[in-house]
Amino acid sequence: MIRILLTHPVPVKPNYFPASSEKALSELGQLTCNEGASEWSSAEIIKRAQDCDIIVNYRETPADGLIFDSLPKLKAWVRVAVDIRNIDLQAASKNGVLVTNASGVFVSSVAEWSVAAMIDIGRKFSHYVSEYHNGRVPPPVMGPELKGATIGIIGYGAISRYLVDLVRAFGMRVLVTDPYARVEREDVQQVSMDRLLQESDHVVCLAVANRETENLINADVFSKMKPSAFFINPSRGNLVDEVALLAALEKGLIAGCAMDVGREEDQMPNRLIAKHPRVIATPHIAGLTPSLHQQSVEAIEQVRDIIAGRMPHNALNGKDARRIFS
Repeated sequence: MIRILLTHPVPVKPNYFPASSEKALSELGQLTCNEGASEWSSAEIIKRAQDCDIIVNYRETPADGLIFDSLPKLKAWVRVAVDIRNIDLQAASKNGVLVTNASGVFVSSVAEWSVAAMIDIGRKFSHYVSEYHNGRVPPPVMGPELKGATIGIIGYGAISRYLVDLVRAFGMRVLVTDPYARVEREDVQQVSMDRLLQESDHVVCLAVANRETENLINADVFSKMKPSAFFINPSRGNLVDEVALLAALEKGLIAGCAMDVGREEDQMPNRLIAKHPRVIATPHIAGLTPSLHQQSVEAIEQVRDIIAGRMPHNALNGKDARRIFS
C-alpha cells in the first residue's frame, strides 16, 4: 500500500488541510499525520518518512537536500502552497523525486484584503475600534476617500489584475509598474517605478518574491513616495527592507503602512513595525478564506495521479521525476 505522510501541525491544519481533505487523502493510502503542535525539523521528517512514498506538506515544512538524499523510497513532495523557496528543487531532481505545488486560489481574497487595508489605514477604523474596546471615546478625524485617489500597483500578476477591477469600481486612478508584463487595459497606465512612487496615494506591493526582488522596497523607494501616501504589503516580507520601512515611518516619509507579511516565522509581520502607531498589521491572513481549501483538494488530485502513474498538474520537475514511474 502507498504510504503518505501529512506534515501540517495540528494548530494550522483546519485552515490549510481540513478534515474532509484529510479523510479523502487517507482513502488513497496508509496515512500518517503530524499529531504535534510544531513543524517538524529536517531530522524529524527523515525519521518519520523512511518508508514513505509521498509527503504532502505544509508551506513551512523544510525541504533541504539532506531530506531528499536520505529518503530513497520517496517518490513525490507535494507542497500545499504556491511558494517553494524553501524546497531544494535541484536536490529533489537529482534524486528523481517529483515536486509539485498548488495554484494561487487566493486571488480574490488577497485583493479584497488590499482594499480593506487601504480603507482602514486611511480612515483609522482599527484605531477607533481599539479605543472603544478600551473604554475610550476617540476623537473623530477626517480621512481620505479611495474615490479619486491614485493606487500604484507594483507587479501585474493575477492578484493585481483582480485588484484593478475592484479599485476601478471605487473610482480610483490606477498606475502599474512591471518590467515583465504588458498592461493592455485603457483604464490602467503602465509607468516607471519612479513615476508610480511620485504620484500614488497608495503603493501596493504585489511583485513576485525571488532573488531579484529581495529588498525591492527599500530606502530609495520610500524617499520617492509622497509623505501623504500609504504603503500596502500583502505579498511577501522579503520584498521589503524592514529597517528602511521603520525609518520611513519614524521620519514621516510616508503616512502609514498596512502589512500582512514580514520576515518573522511563517512569514509573519515584524512585531516591532507592527506595533508602530501608523501601522496596521494582520498575521498573514490575506489569503485565509475558504477558497484556500482548494489547495488541499488539488494536492489530493496530485496524489491520485502519482499513484496512478500519471504526471500531475503543477509538476515542477516532471522530466526528472524518475521514481514515480518506477
